[in-house]
This record gives sequence, C-alpha cells and structure tokens, in this order.
Amino acid sequence: MKLITANKRAYHDYEIHETFEAGIALKGDEVKSIRNKNVLINDAFATVHDGVVMLINCHISAYSHAYSKVDTSRQSRPLLLHKREINRLIGAISRRGLTLIPLKLYFNDRGYLKVELGLAKHKNAVDKKQSLKERDIKRETAREIKSLKN
Repeated sequence: MKLITANKRAYHDYEIHETFEAGIALKGDEVKSIRNKNVLINDAFATVHDGVVMLINCHISAYSHAYSKVDTSRQSRPLLLHKREINRLIGAISRRGLTLIPLKLYFNDRGYLKVELGLAKHKNAVDKKQSLKERDIKRETAREIKSLKN
C-alpha cells in the first residue's frame, strides 16, 4: 500500500464508527497528478445521489504535462462500491445522521487507487476536549510505565 494523502483532521473533528474501501472513477491524466501527490481531501465528503456514491470537494490539480488544460480540479467523482455497501451506507446516513468522510487516499498492492471512507458523526467542542484529555492521560501513563521499567 502506497499512501498518497491522509485526512488527519477528520479524526479530530469526527468520531469514526466504521470504514469502507472504495475505488474512484477518474478521467484522463488525474492518476498521474495523484501519483505526484497533487491532491487534497481535507474538505472533501461523500454523498449518495441516485444510488451512486459521489466524492465531492476533492481537489485534484491538473497534470502539468497534460495536453488538455481543462480545469476539473473540484468536480464530483463517482466512487466504486458494491450495491449492498451502498444500501448499507444509505441506511446509516438517513437513520443515524452520519456523514461519509474520506480518511486516506492510496494505491493498493495491485496498483489501483483506493479511498478509505469513514462513516462518522461530527464531534462538538466538549467531545473534542474530552478526547484530547484522554489522549494526554494515555501518554502520561505510558511515560510513567516506561520510567518504571528503566
């Protein structure tokens, strides 16, 4: 697995319940641009339109050596998922009020571009502070255990 980019902010702003792996339908020279790591997924999210999961607001810069110079950097891109996964996502989004957030963009072992989607619920300020507090406590206890071992 060759990691292209990760959305670190998603783990801070959202509580991730479940993850899915999906392919992306790309056009033209977008893959070459992604291989050069000219992609941003920080503001991106996914929605379901007419039974198709679409990745919205994912910025893929135009490839510098491309023949056509049409700007398609912010267009919506369809994600490739099985029908039963799409139905499961539709149910979770509509019933529980969850959102789909891209967490990672990577090339798998076979060389296909994949995106890891997280089924997430947005955290409020109190939850963010609580998770920071828990992380600090874990870090301090790990330090103390390490110092006791030495």
